[in-house]
Amino acid sequence: MIEIFDIKHAVENISGFVHRTPLLSSQTINSFTGKTIWFKAECFQKTGSFKVRGAANKIKPLAGKIGGVITISSGNHGQATAYVAGKVGLPAVIMVPEGTSQPKIDAAKYYGAEVIIGGDLNNIDPLIERAFALAAERKLEPVHPFDDAAIVAGQGTVGLEIVEDLPEVDIVVVPVGGGGLLSGVAVAIKSLCPSARVYGVGPVNASSMYESFRTGKMVNLHEMPQTIADGIRTPLVGQLTLEHTLKYVDDVVTVSDGEIIDALKLVWSRLKVFAEPSGASSLAAIQSGKLPIGSSQRVVAILSGGNVDLSKLSKLLK
Repeated sequence: MIEIFDIKHAVENISGFVHRTPLLSSQTINSFTGKTIWFKAECFQKTGSFKVRGAANKIKPLAGKIGGVITISSGNHGQATAYVAGKVGLPAVIMVPEGTSQPKIDAAKYYGAEVIIGGDLNNIDPLIERAFALAAERKLEPVHPFDDAAIVAGQGTVGLEIVEDLPEVDIVVVPVGGGGLLSGVAVAIKSLCPSARVYGVGPVNASSMYESFRTGKMVNLHEMPQTIADGIRTPLVGQLTLEHTLKYVDDVVTVSDGEIIDALKLVWSRLKVFAEPSGASSLAAIQSGKLPIGSSQRVVAILSGGNVDLSKLSKLLK
């Protein structure tokens, strides 16, 4: 289990690799929802998502000690791994499943990574086996997208910044896939603001964390529907992230694509921020009434990423 010390240490470790992102607010959104909301704009982060925090905390200490890194990612973690590896001079191999957003693939290549496309998130085991085989063959260090203490501590720096900017925070709402961001943020928030509540949000029928949180054990999903929230469409969680979630998180809920689109349009038109669908799931949970939030409570919704596939933009707006 990580502690607040690990997150504070990560702040020093990732300095120079990340932006400190702002808390934004919109009177119109607050009026529309009847809530007092701030948005943690990780869509402004390096590589377009929070993922670079964990990647930097994991990979930076490995520079000069290994031959390169390899990871499996549906997009944002792959970009972050490619960016950090390139910055410290390490080769990177990013394995992405079929259907991964093309802009995310292109970004990983831009940062200098080798991208291998293949496999299905509904049947993740062969992809994992292939990644480990390739790691052994090329002497590469695997970088897990979420189930790693260094990754979780790095993502936890988001929570630390929230408390520094809004010490009176009552509720933090976090998009959740494998649980790295949710785990790290929950440790930071509960350690510094014990009375605050932390909620995770995943996509309907495509959130392993939702199912795992309810059963108290790891649940692997094999028949997930497609969703516009591809960044948090996750068939499995990690043992480490589930342990942290069960200990620190108050609840995990799910939202539909329609609810995400409604929230996305509000973020784009009123907050003037170009968040991606996965990132807007936090507002979707608030706006759709999935969470017990009073009008006077101070809420932070994390906009976890901003890597929108422009080729699908018109479809989203329709």
